[in-house]
Formats: sequence, structure tokens, C-alpha cells
Amino acid sequence: IQFLVVSKCNDEAFALAEEHNQMSQYADIIGDDATPEDYIAIAKHYESHGKPLPCGNFFFKAGDYAKALHYLIRVPPNDVDAALDIAIEAVGKAHKDSLTHQLIDYLMGEIDGVPKAAKYLFNLYMSLKQYREAARTAIIIAKEDQASGSYRTAHDVLFEMYQNLLQQKIKIPNEMVHNLMLLHSYILVKIHVKRNDHVTAARMLIRVASNISKFPSHITQILTSTVIECYRSGLRGSAFSYAAMLMRPEYRSQIDAKWKKKIEQIVRKPDKTEEEEVSDPCPQCSTPLPQTTLECGECKNTLPYCIVTGRHMLRDDWSECPSCAWPALYSVFKQFAENGKTPCPICNTVVNPAEIRLIEQPNLYAKLGETATSEG
Repeated sequence: IQFLVVSKCNDEAFALAEEHNQMSQYADIIGDDATPEDYIAIAKHYESHGKPLPCGNFFFKAGDYAKALHYLIRVPPNDVDAALDIAIEAVGKAHKDSLTHQLIDYLMGEIDGVPKAAKYLFNLYMSLKQYREAARTAIIIAKEDQASGSYRTAHDVLFEMYQNLLQQKIKIPNEMVHNLMLLHSYILVKIHVKRNDHVTAARMLIRVASNISKFPSHITQILTSTVIECYRSGLRGSAFSYAAMLMRPEYRSQIDAKWKKKIEQIVRKPDKTEEEEVSDPCPQCSTPLPQTTLECGECKNTLPYCIVTGRHMLRDDWSECPSCAWPALYSVFKQFAENGKTPCPICNTVVNPAEIRLIEQPNLYAKLGETATSEG
């Protein structure tokens, strides 16, 4: 078969492969350099043998997207993932509303009664360059992951979509901005606990605990961590507030026995002393704000946050991740990445500290997909 293909005798090679049941080997040998006619012949072979996945794949290679989709949405359950990847690419190339609607019906379960994972609808919208619809789908996917406790997965889904929207110069939906910020704040907690920076961990947990309804799978665990980290950091007033919340009947029975007595003691003997959070100037209007406040009451702007600390950015201490260009406080980022082996907290790419630069005239709102509401 290989000799015949090299000799440009594809018809003879096909006949030999068919005779000896070696069609997959013939297909591998001709690779991506064959003619549409060659691919159609292979597709019809698989069609006659009742194999919808390779049949649809070779109709796709031949450019017959309608026939490809016809077979790809009729594959057995164990082939669905592979078939959908091809089907989405086929519909993206076809640019035909009828095929798009047919695939959406299949994804929604209207053809076989089995709704498919939302990620495929997201991938379809991306293939069609329908970025706003993709963004809405990404938010739904991330919400499902977040509700089930898959916080890193939800974070990465939103981050990928966020980057795509920025690349297309499309305004980021406010819900996506807020949800990614919360998920990133939660991910920062573990990083800072490992680095023994319990104050930063506590501040991020306070932010998360203030939106605890968005973390339904781990409410008691998160509130417990918030109490412990706040207490360790001297934020006794915050520790008391969240300890009191844990005493509610719906949470009390779920508290880890390791911490239950400590939390009860915090409630029984309240110590509400707590120093005010350090303030830094708003990067837009220079009004002093608590470091972890991300809304400026003076200029009414949503503020960009440091991907390492979760604090609002400072105009005169600005740097960016060399890989994803998300902002980080220069003085903190250099120290954070000094060993050359530390991944960026938001894109997970290892950061070379030599590539971190102090940016003197930063674009304050580049990662919010918008401009400031006032020039300060």
C-alpha cells in the first residue's frame, strides 16, 4: 500500500487496502496530502461498514461538512468526545446557519435526548468567533465548576475566556470580572499560607467569605479558614464576626472537630480589636484606600488588582507578568518570582524574574477591557 501511494497510484492502493481490510493504514499513509476524492472514497468505505466516526472525519477532510456532521452526531457514546471536536471544527469552517443549528440541537440533547457538556457549546461559539455568546457560556460553565467546588477549573475557564475577549477587544462582562477576581482571591490564599504570609491570606479569605454564597460546596470550611487566618493575623474583630456566623445551626454541626472548641472560645470571649487596614492611593485619582479595596468611592472606578497579593495596583509600583501581561505590584512580584521557578498565580506560566520590568506609564484598565470613568 505504501509503495503504491508513493508511486501516486492511490486508486490501486485504496483497492488493495479495501481488499485486505487495511483502510486505517491506507488513511495514515496518505495523511493530509490526499485529494478530496481520496478522502470521500475512504469515507464511503467507513459508511458501508457502519463506522460513523471515521466516516464523518473523512467527509470533513474532503470538505463535505454537511455529510461530516450527519455522521458525527450519530456516533456511539464512547466516541462522542472525539466526534464533537471534529464536528465543531466542521461547522466553524462551513459558516452555514443550518449546520450550526443542527449541531446546537445535538449539543442541547434535542436529537438523542442526551445534553452534552457545556464546554462543547463554548468551543462551538469560539470556532464561530461568536465571542459574546462564548463568554456567556463560559460564565455558566465556571458557575457549575465553582458550585461543585472545582475552583481552579472555574478560574482557568474564566481566565481563558477573559484573554480571548481582550484579544478581540470586546468589553469584559462585569459578572466575569467579579467572578474571576473572587476565584483568584481564593487561589491566592493557599499560596500565601504556604509562604507564611497569614495577613494576606486572611485579607483574601475575608473577600471570599463576604461572597460565601458563591462557594456553596465549602461554606463551613472557608468560614473556618477565615476565622483561623484572621485570628493568627491579629484581625480579631473579623475572626469574631465569622466565628459568630459559624455558630448558626446550619453550619455549627459541620465545623471540623479540630477547630470547634477554638471557634466557640472566640465567640464566648469576644476580642474585637483590629487595626485598620493599611491604605494606598487609588491608581486613578490618588484617594487613599484600604489595600484590598477594589472599588474607589471617589472616582467610582473598579480598580485593577495585583495577581500576587490581590491588593489594588499602584501607579508607581506597576509591573506585568511577562507571559500573560496581567498586572502585579513590581516590588512584590520581583521577590515572589526571585527563584526563577515560581509560576504566575493567574496564568500558571513559570516567571523569569529577569523579565519583570517596572512600567512607568501603565495602561490602568487594560485587563478590565474598558477605560476609566473619569480622568481624576
